[in-house]
Amino acid sequence: MPKTRTRHLITSALPYINGIKHLGNLVGSQLPADLFARYQRGRGNEVMFVCATDEHGTPAELAAAKAGQKVADFCAEMHDTQADIARRFGLSFDHFGRSSSPQNHRLTQHFAGRLAEHGLIAEVSERQVYSLADGRFLPDRYIEGTCPNCGYDKARGDQCENCTKQLDPTDLINPRSAISGSTDLEVRETKHLFLRQSAMRGKLSEWIDSKTDWPVLTTSIARKWLNDGDGLQDRGITRDLDWGIPVKKGDQPWPGMERKVFYVWFDAPIEYIAATAEWAEARGEPEAWRRWWRLDEGAGDVRYTQFMGKDNVPFHTLSFPATIIGSGEPWKLVDYIKSFNYLTYDGGQFSTSQGRGVFQDQALQVLPADYWRWWLLSHAPEGSDAEFTWENFQTSVNKDLADVLGNFVSRITKFCRSKFGETVPAGGDYGPEEAALIAALTTRIRAYEGFMEAMEVRKSANELRAIWVLGNEYLQSAAPWATFKTDPERAAMQVRLGLNLIRLYAVLSAPFIPFAADSMLQAMRSDDRDWPDDVDAALKALPAGHGFDTPEVLFAKISDDSREEWQERFKGTRD
Repeated sequence: MPKTRTRHLITSALPYINGIKHLGNLVGSQLPADLFARYQRGRGNEVMFVCATDEHGTPAELAAAKAGQKVADFCAEMHDTQADIARRFGLSFDHFGRSSSPQNHRLTQHFAGRLAEHGLIAEVSERQVYSLADGRFLPDRYIEGTCPNCGYDKARGDQCENCTKQLDPTDLINPRSAISGSTDLEVRETKHLFLRQSAMRGKLSEWIDSKTDWPVLTTSIARKWLNDGDGLQDRGITRDLDWGIPVKKGDQPWPGMERKVFYVWFDAPIEYIAATAEWAEARGEPEAWRRWWRLDEGAGDVRYTQFMGKDNVPFHTLSFPATIIGSGEPWKLVDYIKSFNYLTYDGGQFSTSQGRGVFQDQALQVLPADYWRWWLLSHAPEGSDAEFTWENFQTSVNKDLADVLGNFVSRITKFCRSKFGETVPAGGDYGPEEAALIAALTTRIRAYEGFMEAMEVRKSANELRAIWVLGNEYLQSAAPWATFKTDPERAAMQVRLGLNLIRLYAVLSAPFIPFAADSMLQAMRSDDRDWPDDVDAALKALPAGHGFDTPEVLFAKISDDSREEWQERFKGTRD
């Protein structure tokens, strides 16, 4: 009976446009999302994996000003840069969009109009910080100061990077303009739109309570925002900025809001939908996105999973669902939110704004992507924060990739070449030792599938490594190099199994280390990526007489000299 294909919509948090992202950003959303997308495709399921650059708000304007570029030009250039880095890291997006796209303009304005129709938008006069020196209001990151919660002296007007507390510009102690550094500030009145999240509190609470399978990290953050203090607060969704989506009520003007734009945290999650629309239009099928997002147009059988760092959880558990539910339209809501803690760097925080840590472009200059992918995923900060150290990185990748997987591939291919040539030898049927290995592999692979389905990233990595170890243990026990002296036919069978294991390992490992997996398949001259539902059959996929190539070293070991050089190179801040 053929396997029923499932449909998976997968999104990862949008990276800000304000610079190349560090490794903490990568492991906090995009990389585990890619792991899950690749796994589901490997199982034969239909996947829509989208992401985009988050191009609005003060980070974009400030970064463009620092670069001496017009903000539109800066965003276009940085989008291309981030898309290229994502490709080189093997991130398999179906589409990597832009939140400044016409599609997102239309959808954001549409949702705002629908929310207004349902009485969920309020026009509020509020007092905001105005810089006399700069001649403008200072929303969000245009203002810096001391956090009232933790005392960090470089907190921004939207959030403290140190303690992650959400802030308003007027909360800061000793505030200063992020543009000029001026402290010549005053508070002036201005009018803005607010999303009436408080009116949705009951519905949102009921919805979150229904998600009994969500990670504790996700639900605890959501409930904290729902229930702490006075409970869920209304949130401003417009800003006094030049760059962004103009405030409209659907396709109609919004009187009094003519020179304002929507707040980046209102339009950014809507870009998930818009990115899918961008994908559809690029394919010449402009309506194809709707079967992923509209329950009345085919999205009822979609499983929607979001991946993000813990600082993004409030917006995805509360603000974005409030927008979707509040519209009164049949949009697809998220089914599962996989959230992550922080990855720290050698005793401190990674920071894009402060240039601390290893950044994605730098990482790829040092080593191929699979080294980073393996370490980051096998050390993913799921249950708690995780720390990157160069010593741990060196030890882990040498042990797992070079000593276990790489060593297995090298040993079996080189031995076969020396005794049987570069074709799969025949030998006899698999015996009791091979049957025991197949049984052990089957148990491990089923466990690996379970962890991958549950998005238990570290456990999946541990199980995959255990699968690699089984091959090494078999090779050590069977010792075809010794068997060859007395029973060449049996040795040939053992080698045939070993070469088939390389293909099997490539298929299983592809979600984690896709480039190495491709190299292994190329070496085996195979394009067979069928998932091993039947392990015995999978280990017969390469028949006797099938040619192969002995690959170069799959994973070179990291030397102490290299590790020390990188430690020194990356001990400070990015130039």
